[in-house]
Amino acid sequence: MFWVLLLLLAWAVASTACTRLCLAAVRAAAVDTDDAGQGHDLTLYEAAFLSGGPARVADLTLVSMARQHRLLLAHTGWATVVDPRGRDAIERSVIGAIGPEGQSRIGPVRANAAATDAVRDVAVRLVDAGLAVPDGSGTTVAAGVRQVRAAALVVLALGVIALLTPGAEMPRGLVALWFGLPLALTLSCLAIARVEVHPYSRWASPAGQRLLGTLARHAGSGDDRTYLTSVAVRGIRAVGEPDLRAAFAHREQYREQFDEWRR
Repeated sequence: MFWVLLLLLAWAVASTACTRLCLAAVRAAAVDTDDAGQGHDLTLYEAAFLSGGPARVADLTLVSMARQHRLLLAHTGWATVVDPRGRDAIERSVIGAIGPEGQSRIGPVRANAAATDAVRDVAVRLVDAGLAVPDGSGTTVAAGVRQVRAAALVVLALGVIALLTPGAEMPRGLVALWFGLPLALTLSCLAIARVEVHPYSRWASPAGQRLLGTLARHAGSGDDRTYLTSVAVRGIRAVGEPDLRAAFAHREQYREQFDEWRR
């Protein structure tokens, strides 16, 4: 009867994850009011944060300063300060992250700039306006969806283990059917979430997602702001210049080397 214990574990995992997702969806619906963010015009920094968090704000600032020739982003992954005078607090935080020598790898610059008070101030403003999810919240719809997906994999793995365990008194087909029930629960919960609350966002509240959806219509056409709006919303994949894309391609390489050095 070992498979029964596995089945009980599968039900516990599936029901817990689905319950958390349902509660997160109810909480999101409760705080989503029609006047949340009403009259709020998103800045590019705010749009970047709602789309990709603090790291996206740093990416947007680097791209913006590079297009204005106030930073040089080499295809080798290095950032060099050309104009040391930042026009706002976030630009000054990026210049400060590069350091007094005026040159640094883009990876650490991006990480350090994303953790500055200037970026946190953007997050605080958005949270206060009801447009962003509070930092560190593990009860968002996006987090709930990830938990249900993980639960589905756990249920599937437990079912495979139960089928491969010798000595089961019940036919394997019936055992598979029993494990199919919690699996169906998780998959149906994901399907309902896909229909009712998609897209899932780690950073933006429902009101913030609606503002992001209208941002493109308020931007000018064919100008620099439109380009930067695309970078804010879509990230580095919206960058068209090959050399600039190559410069940001070194971010992951830096992260892997840094993690290896720490170990």
